Amino acid sequence: MFLEYLIHLSSTIPEILTVPYMAVAGLFIGLVIHFLGEPGEISLVIDNIRFRGGKLETNQNPSMALSSILSISAGGSAGPEAPLVQITGSFGNWFAEKLGLTGEEYRSMTIAGMAAGFTSLFGSPLGGALFALEVLQHRHVVEYYKALLPAFLSSTSAFFVFLWMTHAGLQPTWQFPQYVPGDIQDFLYAILLGGVGAGLGWMFHGLFLVNRWFYSKIPGQIYWKTLLGGLVLGLIAWQLPLTRFFGHDQLNRIVEGRFTPTFLVVLIFWKTFAISTTVASGWRGGVIIPLFFLGACVGKLLFGFFPSENESFLMICLMAAVNSSVTKTPISTTILLSELTGLYRFTPVLIASLSGYFLSPKEPFISTQGK
Repeated sequence: MFLEYLIHLSSTIPEILTVPYMAVAGLFIGLVIHFLGEPGEISLVIDNIRFRGGKLETNQNPSMALSSILSISAGGSAGPEAPLVQITGSFGNWFAEKLGLTGEEYRSMTIAGMAAGFTSLFGSPLGGALFALEVLQHRHVVEYYKALLPAFLSSTSAFFVFLWMTHAGLQPTWQFPQYVPGDIQDFLYAILLGGVGAGLGWMFHGLFLVNRWFYSKIPGQIYWKTLLGGLVLGLIAWQLPLTRFFGHDQLNRIVEGRFTPTFLVVLIFWKTFAISTTVASGWRGGVIIPLFFLGACVGKLLFGFFPSENESFLMICLMAAVNSSVTKTPISTTILLSELTGLYRFTPVLIASLSGYFLSPKEPFISTQGK
């Protein structure tokens, strides 16, 4: 709720001040990281859980929390999922130490903390628990099967606390038009949409590699990189306001609005560029919700060319496919989207998600997933 308030406050600044505002925000993000220490990223979290038995350092949390709040509230194109999961996972780690747990029980408690973080953000106990497991080892989803029950328990507990604190209810997060299942042709279309989503995943991966190379060449302290990143993000947001922020609220505008194909093509490219710039320049955040936003934009674009198809079907399939292509999480992505969008006949979405996964780049975006 505090973050929502900051985002609302940040969104009220005059458009003419967007560029200097985000540049200054980038400078402060870099200064926080410089003085409080490097908070790590999701690839480090995965590496620590897989190869260090679940050890996450709680002393990184102040830097991660403050730099992430600044990044997200200022208008960066990355969401709160990665910072939240790292922080809640480290709390699970802390509880494991206090309880004197070791071995797989220690690791399971860390994974349970991650699952609680995913669920408190997405409001999906099943999807949150599965995502915490699948993102660790996408080739063998239940490699850490001993963490299944702790993950589900922490997820449902986090969901209860989330509902109690927010009074959000059980309605879907995004209000999509009703999807009426078709026939077996939907499965074929889902495969094709998975290929389109994978193509978008390849474009994101390529832009990220270019941006990462560019920002790695900038000499000096990290605050120069985050300052430049903020300047670039501000320029993009000034010209295309829908690229600002991580896409949670903006996605409803895509669902409800009508846009020209030209505008959507421009928006898709520059939003993809903005997400990769956010991550590569040192701003903090995750990519799941931003990727959902991209998928919805591509689905909206395709609906303009194929108006006889179901709009929700196109958008949700592409949301699943592009996220699975980048994060390598086809199973949990499908479950998450079914609850976030209110779509409970999700077999075609699962097919699109799997297609996006199998057609994705061999080198994962989260580097430690490939180990």
